[in-house]
Amino acid sequence: MEQLLRIAPLFQGLTQNDLLPIANASRKVFCAAGQQLFIEGDPAIQFFLVLKGSVRLYRLTHDGKEKVIEIIRTGETFAESVALLDRPYPVCASAIETLEMIAIPAEVIKAQVKQNTGLALKMLASLSMRVHRFVNDIHALSMSTAQQKVAGYFLAFLSEDMGEQCIQLPSTKALVAARLGLQPETFSRVLGRMKDQGVIREENAQVIVLAPEKLRQLRDE
Repeated sequence: MEQLLRIAPLFQGLTQNDLLPIANASRKVFCAAGQQLFIEGDPAIQFFLVLKGSVRLYRLTHDGKEKVIEIIRTGETFAESVALLDRPYPVCASAIETLEMIAIPAEVIKAQVKQNTGLALKMLASLSMRVHRFVNDIHALSMSTAQQKVAGYFLAFLSEDMGEQCIQLPSTKALVAARLGLQPETFSRVLGRMKDQGVIREENAQVIVLAPEKLRQLRDE
C-alpha cells in the first residue's frame, strides 16, 4: 500500500514512518464503469487516490442534467479539501470506466497533518494546484468561441516548453465536450480544424500538440 500511495505527489517524499499510519488505515476500492461513488451532500469521511481509470465529478442542475465539474485521472487525488474540513461532498462522483482507487480516511490524514508540517505543506500545494487548474478552466469556459474554449483547455495541460507536447485525454471526447459546455460534434469539428491547420494530431486517446504557439494564437483570436 505504501508504494501505491507514493504515486500521488501528495505523499511523495514522506518517510516510511510518516506514511505507514496512512497506509495501514487506507483500503483499495474497485468500481465498475458508471458506478456511483458518492452524491452531493454525503458526509466526506474519506478522500481518494485514483490508481487506474478516471472519475467524473459533477453536479445536477434543477432540470436533472449533469454539469461536469472536473475529470480526475490516474495518479490524482480528489475530495481531500472537504474531507479535511469536515464538510459534505459538494459534488457527485461516478466512475467513467473500470476504476481502482485507494480510499484514505479523513481522520488519519488530519491526525498526520497535525504532526507533520511537511505533509501539511504538501496538502496546501496540492490544493493550490487544483485552484490554479480551476482558474484556467474558468478562463477557458469564459471564452466566447468553441475554438477558444478547446485551445484554452489544451493549453492548461502544457508546460512552458514551446516544443511538441502530448496530452492524455482524461476520458471520452463527449465528457471533455461536456466539461467545456460544448456539443460533442462541435468539439470534434474544432479538433478537425486544428488538425487541418497542423496545430495538433490525434493518436488514440492522446492529443499531440505540434505547435503550442499556434494554439495560443487560436485561443486569443
